[in-house]
Amino acid sequence: MVPARNEAENLRQNLPRLLRQGALEVLVLDDLSEDETARVAEEVGGKNHPSFRLIPGKPLPKNWKGKNWACWQLAKEAKGEILVFTDADVAWEDGALGGILAGLRKWPFLSALPRQEVANPLTAAMVPFVMGGLFSFLPHPYLQRLRVANGQVLAIRRDLYFALGGHEAVKGEILEDVALARKAPTYRLVLGTALFRARMYPTYREAVEGFGKNFLDIHLKNPAILLGSAFYHLALYTLPWLFGRLDLGLLGLGERLLVQVVLGEAWWPSLLTPLAPVLLLPIYLRALLPGKKWKGRPTM
Repeated sequence: MVPARNEAENLRQNLPRLLRQGALEVLVLDDLSEDETARVAEEVGGKNHPSFRLIPGKPLPKNWKGKNWACWQLAKEAKGEILVFTDADVAWEDGALGGILAGLRKWPFLSALPRQEVANPLTAAMVPFVMGGLFSFLPHPYLQRLRVANGQVLAIRRDLYFALGGHEAVKGEILEDVALARKAPTYRLVLGTALFRARMYPTYREAVEGFGKNFLDIHLKNPAILLGSAFYHLALYTLPWLFGRLDLGLLGLGERLLVQVVLGEAWWPSLLTPLAPVLLLPIYLRALLPGKKWKGRPTM
């Protein structure tokens, strides 16, 4: 199930991979897109793919976040016993669905972390730094305990999903994936870098807008924690180089290199680690400001 708002190009690239997975259904919801999302989805999926359905999205109700509303509509349309939500910018490798189903034999609810791909040096400095950040602080059992989840790939048994209230129960949450995982009695976060690839933000501006919409929520909706995080990362990864402490600078660089290697991602973005906290400053500022929008919709 793919919630899609202004995702024409991503669908053109990634929908064929989903159609090859062998699922009972591949559902794309056109969330009132302002581009050619619906036309591209029909063009790619509407021919010779009986499993494909394009669902026209309904207007966003009051107190709902856009993605949550789209996922809720998809879930109510789906027929299968397993519900798999994935973003349009995630590329599924052949056989990835089999890996998800194997995991669901052990856990009724799981989320996978894709390999993060980057398009240019600015996003290469930022996206892996942000997405791999928690792995620099907490081992996997603690991430599991905190119910850290990733909505880019989220799979759950149908009966459990509706028993938890589905996306309706977290309709106003920016971090809907984490909120839903925290409602589940059993949950598993898995490393999916061999099965999934995601290219979240093609440009630096989109990264600032995209991360800016949820950075405050990531930092427990507390501006003091948000600003403390900004200072911490500058002090740990950037300032040692400016003050001639190459030993500390190299330690920070080595730590991020290790995270990249363990996650199975490209190693070279870790060389840009000293720049990442500086490039993140506009994101921290945007997170603190009111009136944020994402894909033409208010996020507050």
